[in-house]
Amino acid sequence: MAKLENTFSINLNKKVILITGGYGYLGKAITESLLSHNARVFVLGRDENKFYKVFEGNENLDKNLLFEFCDISETKSIKKAFSEISQTSTVNALINNAFYLTGQSPEKMNDEDWAQGIDGNLNSVFRTIREIIPYFKRAGEGKIINVSSMYGMVAPDFKIYDESPKFLNPPHYGAAKAGVIQLTKYYAAYLGKWNIKVNAVSPGPFPSQKVQEDLEFINELKQRTCLDRIGQPEDLGGIFTFLSSDASDFITGQNFTVDGGWTSK
Repeated sequence: MAKLENTFSINLNKKVILITGGYGYLGKAITESLLSHNARVFVLGRDENKFYKVFEGNENLDKNLLFEFCDISETKSIKKAFSEISQTSTVNALINNAFYLTGQSPEKMNDEDWAQGIDGNLNSVFRTIREIIPYFKRAGEGKIINVSSMYGMVAPDFKIYDESPKFLNPPHYGAAKAGVIQLTKYYAAYLGKWNIKVNAVSPGPFPSQKVQEDLEFINELKQRTCLDRIGQPEDLGGIFTFLSSDASDFITGQNFTVDGGWTSK
């Protein structure tokens, strides 16, 4: 009966969830949503001081909200983080949210910037998936949720950058995020026989607070959604909570677009 009740609920019931970059602008909201549904969350990142600063005052801190050092650019670091967490916890879900890149220009980007953007948005996701597989196989189940982007699905509308060129979306970002969607489908097909589900979430216009200071640019973004507004961090929490829960147990290989209807036009 307990399993049936869980199927109809998105209560995470103390599930152990790992999230890379869980203290960033969007990561914080995802983490807080998971916590509010009774998950035990390990935030994986490189800056412990930032973690404690971001979550200062959170009642779950050092209880169900924990930090684990992890550099997603290094396999050795990922292996160590997963190994240390598994000594005390059985991991139920992994959210691949962190990324890194340098470079922006579609014409002048050098090889090094291109390679780093692909590494920080695609290769890093491959590394964490590869390293979590043995733990999920051992447990007989697991969930992997990869963060892609609407720009992994459609090209940017370059007109919105005419007056705000500093926010131009770079070519390697979308290319890598498209790769994340395909990687999601690949591993969903490969890992299904071990009851491991793999899905992706593709956010749309979720500009940072700094970017929101450019009101003209924000207005351009709003006009391209069906809801006439930009996304707020809390708009993302629900889909990650749902995909981490038992309510999504028959869902795998899918890409969930959270973009206010941008890509539906």
